[in-house]
Amino acid sequence: MKEIPIRSLPGIPLLLVLLGLAAAEVWAMSSLRLLVLVVPFVATLVCFGGFYMVEPNQAAVLTLFGRYVGTVKETGLRWNNPFYSARKVSLRVRNFESSKLKVNEADGSPIEIAAVVVWRVVDSAEAVFNVDDYESYVHVQSEAAIRAMATSYPYDQHEPGQVALRSHSQEISQDLQHQLEERLATAGIEVLEARISHLAYAPEIAQAMLQRQQANAVIAARTRIVEGAVSMVEMALDHLRTRGVVDLDEERRAQMVSNLLVVLCSDRATQPVINTGTLY
Repeated sequence: MKEIPIRSLPGIPLLLVLLGLAAAEVWAMSSLRLLVLVVPFVATLVCFGGFYMVEPNQAAVLTLFGRYVGTVKETGLRWNNPFYSARKVSLRVRNFESSKLKVNEADGSPIEIAAVVVWRVVDSAEAVFNVDDYESYVHVQSEAAIRAMATSYPYDQHEPGQVALRSHSQEISQDLQHQLEERLATAGIEVLEARISHLAYAPEIAQAMLQRQQANAVIAARTRIVEGAVSMVEMALDHLRTRGVVDLDEERRAQMVSNLLVVLCSDRATQPVINTGTLY
């Protein structure tokens, strides 16, 4: 069911006309004893039931005895058939934050995740007639989309180019918004934005995962240090050879490489030992 725009009459001028008509009918019936005006007076009173108010960014969904007639979006006091029933639907931008959901990410680790969803109604007829309660529908489907999205990605990036929950917020937000749009399109809902607001490992594995992250950081740092140290040792040996400072045989070269690597890769300051003799 799609939204059908329908026109309505301005309420204030029509209200003044009906008030004047009702006053004239009352005066005629009381002063001139024109009882025949009872029926027009009752009809005038019935017409007062056709007034309703439409606020900015609001729509009035009109039905006649259960049949959808159309939607009015003109603001102010409006008037339509007094037998129409008007249901107000807000078209304002709304947002909510989901509760913290406990799900298993792509690698099977339990995590806690929550998201903020910004949405609005764009088709009032679908929002009213396609679902029972569109606000509850948005909340339930949003949590379902967050769960489905969280199980599709790992928490951390394990290989280059892999999309992860923690490191690729933009890609994750786009995927979440796409899943929400697919789920909420039938209710006439437009998703303006969807972003993760909370992301963490579940408490029972948080400490173990923290230790793993620390170990990965130490390994990465050590790898970088070793790569830099090897480059520095190679540069030092090349300079000594090209400038003719000293001519080293293989054993002396190995001893110098060992000493330089110890100095460059050690966590603590090294203590120099002065050798006054020879290596042999």
